[in-house]
Amino acid sequence: MANQNVKGWRRVIFAFGYSINGLKACFAHEEAFRQEIFLLVLFIPLGLWLGETPIERALLIGSLLIIPIVELLNSAIEANVDRVGLERHELSGRAKDIASAAVFSSIAFCLVNWALILIPKWL
Repeated sequence: MANQNVKGWRRVIFAFGYSINGLKACFAHEEAFRQEIFLLVLFIPLGLWLGETPIERALLIGSLLIIPIVELLNSAIEANVDRVGLERHELSGRAKDIASAAVFSSIAFCLVNWALILIPKWL
């Protein structure tokens, strides 16, 4: 484990640096993550504008933010599985499929959230 002896604020600073490195790596290597960030940049202002109450805005934007978070986890699982071996294995495929299903579920959650908040306003 790197930097085991680092304590206090220095540990927080190192952890922040590792997180930034992870975001950069995912952005550089994962097309889906780049697409989700692009859509996030478009839809956050829309969520702020369409939400009438702070709770609505929080739900609209929060459901958007969950998607790239789950994509980061999906990408980490895929990278770890690929590191172990590139040959086809049932468990490797299952791990990747389950992680992909988590991304799909986060997208579905976001769509349902937006629909439940916005559709009644237009009916």
